[in-house]
This record gives sequence, structure tokens and C-alpha cells, in this order.
Amino acid sequence: MANNVRKEVELYEPMRMWLHKYLEDKYKGWKVTTFDSHARTLDSFLEENGVISHYPQSVGLDIQIDVLGLLEKGTKTSIVFIEAKKTSLNLHDLGQLWAYCKLCDPLEAFLLSSKDVGSLDKIMNNLNRTDLLDFGEGRTVKKMQIGKWDTTKNSIDYKTLVPKL
Repeated sequence: MANNVRKEVELYEPMRMWLHKYLEDKYKGWKVTTFDSHARTLDSFLEENGVISHYPQSVGLDIQIDVLGLLEKGTKTSIVFIEAKKTSLNLHDLGQLWAYCKLCDPLEAFLLSSKDVGSLDKIMNNLNRTDLLDFGEGRTVKKMQIGKWDTTKNSIDYKTLVPKL
């Protein structure tokens, strides 16, 4: 555990900074705002930024995303989630993010652990059940991404990312 954090909260700001750069690089021309949002509900951030009308389903839900990305371009708005863990990832963690994704339909969603991918490694890589990462509606099926957070590089350990970026 030498390379791990003592408290999960230590992960939020480095992950927010990574997400901000990632979104700016990937979604050129979009206004990108990122938040360490762990201490407040999702709907309060969306309300504060004037985009709650794009996500009315989030009102009144006690959803607290660890790191939130907000993308805006013209009248379009999209959100991106990161759920951070300092412990090995497990099905409970995946289920939490999956429920948030099914309710709020973010553009992208990441489940990242500073320790390891845990039991999800076997599920994704040995049993090949990446279908458990699916969310979205209709023809637009998206996949949550899971991986290890490298605390020395303040970035995703891309070797562990499922599915690959």
C-alpha cells in the first residue's frame, strides 16, 4: 500500500486535473468545466451551472459523483463521471457507477482505483464480461471504463484500462 493514498479525498483533485485535460484534448471546441464534486449532490452542481434542465432526472437523487466533468457547446450539454476508490475495485463499486449512469446518462464514466482493479479484473479479462460496463439508450450504448489510477503519474495506468481508450 506504499503507493496508495491514505484517504480517498486525496485522489479527487489529481483526477479532476487529469479529466480536465482529457476532455479538452478529446472535445475540442467545447467549454470544459471540472469539479471535485464529492461533497455535494449532482443536481446542485448542475443547478449552479445553469444546466439542470438537461438533466431533470437528477433532481432529488442523492447522487454524489467524486469528480464531475461538464461539457457545453451551444445548446448541447454533456456530463462525465469519475468514481474514485482507494481500495480494490469490486462489483459493488461497479454497480454504484452503473446505477448513476443508467439514471443520468453521462457521455463517459470512469471507475478508478489507486490500489488495483480487484475482482473486476477476472470479470472483465478472464470471463470477458465487458457487457457489464454497458449503459445508454437505444442505438447509443456506451461503456463505463475501469482501471487503476497511478498516484505517481497522476494519470490512469492505461495498461489496466477496460475497455481501452
